[in-house]
Amino acid sequence: MLTVGPVQENCYLLRRDGQAQSALLVDPGDEPERLLAAVEDAGARIEAILLTHTHFDHVGAVAPVARAGGAPVYCPALETAVLADIMAFVRWPGVGPFESWEAEETVAGGERLSLAGFEIDVLHTPGHSPGHVTYAFARDAAHPEVPVVLASGDVLFQSSIGRTDLPGGDHEQLLRSIAGLLARFDDDTIVLPGHMGTTTLGAERRANPFLQGLAA
Repeated sequence: MLTVGPVQENCYLLRRDGQAQSALLVDPGDEPERLLAAVEDAGARIEAILLTHTHFDHVGAVAPVARAGGAPVYCPALETAVLADIMAFVRWPGVGPFESWEAEETVAGGERLSLAGFEIDVLHTPGHSPGHVTYAFARDAAHPEVPVVLASGDVLFQSSIGRTDLPGGDHEQLLRSIAGLLARFDDDTIVLPGHMGTTTLGAERRANPFLQGLAA
């Protein structure tokens, strides 16, 4: 996990067992030089860049990282236009500039991706943004002790949830998305959020004040 940029976004470099060369980069939001240095230090090669959504803090480093390594970018289908013209959607003085990028691949939810040795279910989890997806890294039959891992973007945080006051946000829809995750996955499921620290679904089910109405 590399926390980058002015709003402290979490970018994840993921690979099998810490040994494989092929790796995935999830939500490269800023500081491309730092991200590329981390990839080089790990002796890894980025096979794909996965985006949960296209708010600037999650995609600001997409163009330079993708160009440097040639990895395809997987973007939510409903949000490719944002990635392709990113500064048109950045309305805060002093933020950016960021370079736009045309996504090579799109996801909408329901896909299963086989990338870098991982089997990944793509789940449509709107509410924070219209096209937001969560990437569920499936349990490996060879290592049943390793739980499912969710790259949840800005859906669910440690003791909090994603904001819904940005364009396209919908609080009730976000809660339905989270309820779907709680219903589908076990308490030991690891959550890699877009901000703050890592957590588990069980910890959030028990103690997250925003989820108490969903716990049952």
